[in-house]
Amino acid sequence: MLKTHREACPDLYTKMSVSLDPNLDALRGTLSHRPPETNDDESLLPASVFILVYRKDGSYSLLLNKRSQMVEHHKGEVSFPGGARDPEDATFLDAALRECQEEMGIDPQDVTTLGQLDDVVTRSRFRVKVFVGTIPYPYAFEPSSVEIAEVLEVPISALLDPSNLREEVRWAGGNVVKSTCYAYGDHLIYGATAQMVDRLLELIPPGLRD
Repeated sequence: MLKTHREACPDLYTKMSVSLDPNLDALRGTLSHRPPETNDDESLLPASVFILVYRKDGSYSLLLNKRSQMVEHHKGEVSFPGGARDPEDATFLDAALRECQEEMGIDPQDVTTLGQLDDVVTRSRFRVKVFVGTIPYPYAFEPSSVEIAEVLEVPISALLDPSNLREEVRWAGGNVVKSTCYAYGDHLIYGATAQMVDRLLELIPPGLRD
């Protein structure tokens, strides 16, 4: 018998009763009615990330970071908090929460999970589970001095601004591949992280766009 998304991923719903502002609650509703597409290719390395959405200075922002030159993978790139799933992580959600704490100093108990996006496969051969959540704000981030070079709080409105859109063109498998990138100040959000942004922006309710 096929399981419902709630039955298959019960850990996603442990905080579903938390009261949210109407716009975040609308996002939670959208995600709860849209089971994510998953990738079960065991040849890929398992990983997970958290897209944290919160209200800052009158609008909604996403928490990203610029990775340091000391990390093993994706040095200097802009990404969401997250990383490889370790053997001690009971679930992918646990892995994402652990990485948020290690990278950004975010207590797992402060994270309210809103849902999950489709899996993303990176060029470095990770299959990434993408969780969406929120945190109370203001928040006293404590970024890792080893893993994080810069904390980025990117307004959703900036990501929706056409003037910040860029196109990445690369050669892959004998073909020209084009994909969307996002400029934010001196930073460029590209690759798998930009794919995650794309998918989130397709789903966000109007109230998160201001």
